[in-house]
Formats: sequence, C-alpha cells, structure tokens
Amino acid sequence: MKQLLVQSHRGGGTLAPENTLESFMATWELGAVPEADLRTTSDGVIVTFHDQTLARVVKGLRPDLREKGVQDITFEELALLNVGSWRGEKFRGQHACSVAEIFTLMRGRPDRVLYMDIKDVQLPELADLVQVFDVVEQVILAAPDEHLLRDWKSLVPQGQTLLWMGILWNGDEETLSHRLERLREEGFAGITQLQIHVEAIPSDHGWQFKPSLELLSQTARALKSSGVLFQSLPWECADAEVYRTLLGAGVQSFASDYPEVALGVLREWV
Repeated sequence: MKQLLVQSHRGGGTLAPENTLESFMATWELGAVPEADLRTTSDGVIVTFHDQTLARVVKGLRPDLREKGVQDITFEELALLNVGSWRGEKFRGQHACSVAEIFTLMRGRPDRVLYMDIKDVQLPELADLVQVFDVVEQVILAAPDEHLLRDWKSLVPQGQTLLWMGILWNGDEETLSHRLERLREEGFAGITQLQIHVEAIPSDHGWQFKPSLELLSQTARALKSSGVLFQSLPWECADAEVYRTLLGAGVQSFASDYPEVALGVLREWV
C-alpha cells in the first residue's frame, strides 16, 4: 500500500461525478485511492452506483424509472444513463461502469488500488472477479458490518478489509465506544483497516469533534497495538486544520470528498 493512503469518497470526491471511470482515473492520477460503491444489476452485473434509487444522479430520468434502482434494470440500460450532468454540463456523457471495467484498468498496475464499498453484491461472485483479474492485492473490501468482512476473508484470505463506522451510523459516542471495545476484545478479527466518520463543528474555541478527540486517541492506540490501520472520514470537510488535528489524535489515513486537501496535509506530516 502507499505510504500516504487517502481514500477518495465515492470515486473522486469533488474531482468528478461519483462512481464513474473518470472519477477513478482522476483519483489515481492524484495519487489517492478511489472508492467504488458496488451494486448488482437485474442481469447480475456488478456495477458502481451508490444510491438505492437512480433519481439523485441521473439527470433527465424517465418518469417510470424515478423510483427504480440498479437492481431493477439491466447493465445495458444502466450504461445508457447520464450520471455526469447533475454535477455540471461539462460532465455530460459520463456513465456508471461495471467493476470488471475498473479491474481491467488495474490489472498489471499495482499502483492502482481500489476500495470496494459493498451495497448489494454477492461476495462469492465478487471474489471470483478479483481473482480472475488478478487484483487481489489491489482491492480493499469496505463495509459497516464486520461479519461481512470476515466472510470476505474466508473467500479471499489474503484480502484487505475496512470497517467503517461513526456516530452518524452508530448512535451516540457511548454506543460507538462500546462497539469499539467489543471489536478490540475480538482482536479486530477480519479487519485490516478501521474508519471512523467524524463531524468537525466550528466554534468560538476552535473545532469541536464528534466523536471526541479523546475517543479517537484511545481508538488509535488500540488499533496500533493490533496492527490495524486507523482511517478517518471528516464528513464533507475541506479545512486542512481539521485533518492536522486528527493526525495529532493518532489518525493514520483519511477518506475524503477533498482528497487533494487530505494528501496535502499528509505530505506535510511525514
């Protein structure tokens, strides 16, 4: 893995429309690692698409498709949909892609790494593709459920994994703390990276963090002793000072909608 590990949220963050080949290429060229959200079409093709429905990112969507999702259409139908224009006319013509298309761009290029965030995928089918394209060491399976990560490790024992969590998804700080303690007691089994979503709130006394810097520092120590990489996603944050503060709390890596900001801070730090 790269020394400066930055995950570009939903493919390219703000660099390009999410989950497109263009977003993945832009992130690789930047020196970061794109995240692909994976779903399965009605004809069984694993593709890159975040939402449960098509409506948010497909401009000019037919009325009969507004309540539909990737699972309701074929790959051929999905490939015709314009998922770029919602970010601006200069992105018109960009499309969701199959994971096989991404793996084709990665094969023989060990510098191209990919996070795969599982939304609706059969793991055995994805494992087969990873092995067919010989990209096992270039992919990191991401999910909010540690049991899914352990299932992946049973299929791809040498595979890397990331468990993501945060107060946004796990209730209050006490609930998050209890979950982290349980994972520690289990030896962080099946987990090679752990990501916590962080909300940074500006105040008169500087930035306030949810979860707290105290909990993040405690987590950093526990993960370091277990050999698990600690990553944070500062939610929708472009302020470099937030990233610096998180590094000071023991965070080792970032996911971000602003990968260029995160990379810049990490380059200062090392």
